[in-house]
Amino acid sequence: MKSFGLLAILLFTAIPFVAQSAIVPVYAESFRQGSTRVIEQRFEVKLTPQDSTYRERIKDSRGADRYVFSITPQGPEGDSEITSWQVKLADLHHVIYDNILRVSQESSHPKDALWWLDPSKFAQIPVAAKRIIKVENFYVVLQVKAFHFTPPDSPYLDSMTVAVELTNTDPRTAEGTQK
Repeated sequence: MKSFGLLAILLFTAIPFVAQSAIVPVYAESFRQGSTRVIEQRFEVKLTPQDSTYRERIKDSRGADRYVFSITPQGPEGDSEITSWQVKLADLHHVIYDNILRVSQESSHPKDALWWLDPSKFAQIPVAAKRIIKVENFYVVLQVKAFHFTPPDSPYLDSMTVAVELTNTDPRTAEGTQK
């Protein structure tokens, strides 16, 4: 009887922990609305202090260069250490828009941090969350697959792996049909 009571206590304390650790996808729509679609692609980016920046041109559905996708390191001012990475999607046709992954052109919207890959415990968006951002008539999906601090108890990153998907189909409906 004692072991049954102990098992019940363990089970009831573990259930909230499992529920809290399940991270749901976070969805937002860019301030940039329109009809542009892209050539769909998936890729993985492995970032390190030695290879800390990623940049790639993204083509629209007609095959023309339309956007520049980039990931750049962030850290304390005047320091070479990396504490996070920021993702940007710049519109080559409208250079005034340096990051159309933003929800608004002002930084006051709560979901306006989907492009900031911040593994700190104070991050607005959990680092492991799948981030889905609708831009024009396509979606940018970002998910941090792995990251590592050096030393382990410091805020400084020595690596991060990010899965990136550009799709013209809403990934939330695709996930719903797979279940």
